[in-house]
Amino acid sequence: MSKPISRITFTPGQCGGKPCIRGMRIRVTDVLDLLACGLSFKEILEEMPDLEYEDIVACLQFSTRKDEKIFTAAREAKTVVITKNLDFVQLLD
Repeated sequence: MSKPISRITFTPGQCGGKPCIRGMRIRVTDVLDLLACGLSFKEILEEMPDLEYEDIVACLQFSTRKDEKIFTAAREAKTVVITKNLDFVQLLD
């Protein structure tokens, strides 16, 4: 069984290279925005029938891991570069 986070893909030329779900044109931020607006998993799955429950879990895991990178870098006194939409994190020594 693959880990849910493996459902997150990056494809140059698709959605500006932003993280998407299983190669589809559904961005991680699209799903996270729906969750932030208060939609339940069930409502999101009804709104986006190509998604699966595990896709939503993968989006949450991806978001959490990105936060861990930021906090680890801050703790190690590295410079962190983050885009406005948190789509890209770069750690600089």
